[in-house]
Amino acid sequence: MKTRQPLIVTARIAERDIEPFDRLRQRHFPPDRNVLGAHLTVFHRLPGEYRDRICKTLTNVAAQARVTTATVSSLRHLGAGVAFIVTCPELEDIRAGLKAEFVAWLGSQDVQTWRPHITIQNKAPRATADALYRDLTTSLEPHTIEILGLDLWNYLGGPWEHLKFLPFDTRPLG
Repeated sequence: MKTRQPLIVTARIAERDIEPFDRLRQRHFPPDRNVLGAHLTVFHRLPGEYRDRICKTLTNVAAQARVTTATVSSLRHLGAGVAFIVTCPELEDIRAGLKAEFVAWLGSQDVQTWRPHITIQNKAPRATADALYRDLTTSLEPHTIEILGLDLWNYLGGPWEHLKFLPFDTRPLG
């Protein structure tokens, strides 16, 4: 669906866990293109014309979800950059449910298979990306990060405007 008011949904990662990715992004993302902090995109483009409906759906889904952990398991070479691969079955289930709700609005990027990741470099020369990929591959130790909820953003043609945080339930199971 075409929209002039695109919305973006990201997973909220605990500050202590996202901060190392932010540092890497500041160091390796081309400065003239680095208008955002590190993030994990769940949906790239939802129609802002349906913001209230989208927000209500996200609120309901988030209320049913629990704070969870994800594993930063490996790296992905993007050709012109590098991203950390994130594995989280709970978040994948949440996204699958939302995808079913939003299917009529999804563009090609959101319809394809979702491969969660945190990009720390993009639109860099291939040789620069190759060097970073090699460097990070030697030092990567898989580790967990905490997923606290979802964030809804308004896309402003480059930078994003934060609209709402939709927290997951923090109560223990049982």
